[in-house]
Amino acid sequence: MGEGLRREKGPPEVPKPRQGHGVGKAAAGTGSRRDEGRRREGLVRMVRRNWRQKPQILTGLCTWEEGRRVKRTCPSCGPESRGEEKKGRGNPISVQLFPPELVEHIISFLPVRDVVALGQTCRYFHEVCDAEGVWRRICRRLSPRLREQSSGVRPWKRAAILNYTKGLYFQAFGGRRRCLSKSVAPLLAHGYRRFLPTKDHVFILDYVGTLFFLKNALVSSTLGQIQWKRACHYVVLCRGAKDFASDPRCDTVYRKYLYVLATREQPAVVGSTSSQACDCVEVYLQSSGQRVFKMTFHHSMSFKQIVLVGQETHRALLLLTEEGKIYSLVVNETQLDQPRSYTVQLALRKVSRCLPHLRVTCMASNQSSTLYITDQGGVYFEVHTPGVYRDLFGTLQAFDPLDQQMPLALSLPAKILFCALGYNHVGLVDEFGRIFMQGNNRYGQLGTGDKMDRGEPTQVHYLQRPIALWCGLNHSLVLSQGLDFSKELLGCGCGAGGRLPGWPKGSASFVKLHVKVPLCACSLCSTRECLYMLASHDIAHGPAYRDLPPSKAVGSPEPSLGAGAPQDPGGTARACEEYLSQIHSCPTLQDRMEKMKEIVGWMPLMAAQKDFFWEALDMLQRAAGDVASDPSTPES
Repeated sequence: MGEGLRREKGPPEVPKPRQGHGVGKAAAGTGSRRDEGRRREGLVRMVRRNWRQKPQILTGLCTWEEGRRVKRTCPSCGPESRGEEKKGRGNPISVQLFPPELVEHIISFLPVRDVVALGQTCRYFHEVCDAEGVWRRICRRLSPRLREQSSGVRPWKRAAILNYTKGLYFQAFGGRRRCLSKSVAPLLAHGYRRFLPTKDHVFILDYVGTLFFLKNALVSSTLGQIQWKRACHYVVLCRGAKDFASDPRCDTVYRKYLYVLATREQPAVVGSTSSQACDCVEVYLQSSGQRVFKMTFHHSMSFKQIVLVGQETHRALLLLTEEGKIYSLVVNETQLDQPRSYTVQLALRKVSRCLPHLRVTCMASNQSSTLYITDQGGVYFEVHTPGVYRDLFGTLQAFDPLDQQMPLALSLPAKILFCALGYNHVGLVDEFGRIFMQGNNRYGQLGTGDKMDRGEPTQVHYLQRPIALWCGLNHSLVLSQGLDFSKELLGCGCGAGGRLPGWPKGSASFVKLHVKVPLCACSLCSTRECLYMLASHDIAHGPAYRDLPPSKAVGSPEPSLGAGAPQDPGGTARACEEYLSQIHSCPTLQDRMEKMKEIVGWMPLMAAQKDFFWEALDMLQRAAGDVASDPSTPES
């Protein structure tokens, strides 16, 4: 009868411990059992008292029944309508009731990706997630050693995002594993600004001037095997670095020394009590990181960039000052490891002597030439050998072997933002995001769709607004971004040695490479053995491109096919007729399919369009092969 009754809801009962029924137990433990009973009764009273006081804990917020279903709404959007609300439910609690410091403290424990996503939900969370207090806590969590930040609009947010997105990725061309790997991440690094692979190791410069030495080493794998791993250990090479450079050739075998432009405190001279900060160039062995040479400049001279040009026995160091002037000095690398002291002469470069009104903002160099970009977007070339001059300009008419430092201006339609200089070809990107290529095109490294040399800048019409551009010995790479902010890597030129993953035969047009690109990739570099990509997002550097004016956009020429001039529609028609004649001359259907694939590679189409045509031609070719192999099908 008692089992059918329903018990009223009340405080939970505390189960009584079982009494022992053992025989032979002594009765001397009566006092201890009495104490245990008292403790049990006290426990029961405490549980009942807490049960009665539990609804009072939520006093000031809601009743006990409502406290179990608190709903937080967006304070910027206001509370939802309560007309359709069920009876018995109270008003929801707004996040605005909590102190802002508490909300910021809670949000600072979220990952950076979640903080950004939460800031996009409503206006209130956007303001909270964008506060510098949140990003200061996140930055100190990501980089505990970073305590101070330089002045800026958003110093802590910039520092946190720099350290969250930093990474160095690489993909080896040879071997069985052809996937993207990530190097070791130095905990002391404040973002990644520049990197340079050498013969055996990789060097990375961060945003506070610390240069890191990432070493390759033999490590033990998870299966117990010993394997060679790239960039798996790191040490701090030096601090106070501004820039660094090595042998400008694409082959890392020649990069024996590393030249570091840094600032050092010099001891006080006689008669002075304070020390002075002077710029200097320190030379390190790339194999061991040992410093072998140092040259110090006068404290009145301040430099911001260093590049190298020339052979080892006559290596020229070009130094760019803060005022935009170029100075140079010559050293002999074969004598740097000899313990001796000598004086080198620092002289003003001819481009700054002959054109004193020019203010150079950046430099690029290879073994035989140098390129300067001014603050007005002008480009000046300095070519030192006749062979490279002929490849770049198609003639030797203006080359003077007795005056190799004479700068030569390039004719360009707009202001140039950045460039990439290969051995005998160059890539330029203007303020509207257009890409111009010039130089030798023997392997199709200009991406124009053919293999004809260009003696003047030629626009690649199907590529716009690149993130980074790189030119090597006989191939070129472009890092681009899609409308959904995804990154992809395009390449053209020679594909030997796997340098164009997915295109072993190369391509005369930029094609999408089979490489998984990191989301925040910002620069790239390719060597004979490996492809490197640096990831680091700097919010202080926004989009630098401008929209093309309507006058230039309307009058822009259509992309040309083949060797026709960009503004010659008749050349386009003649090129198409030549393509048709080449297809007609092929004896079999399979040869015509192969020729059509080759012609698609020559045509200046977008990468997605070329992929579509190549896949469609492959399908038709396979279908034709199946029909030809079926004996029951009559021949056409």
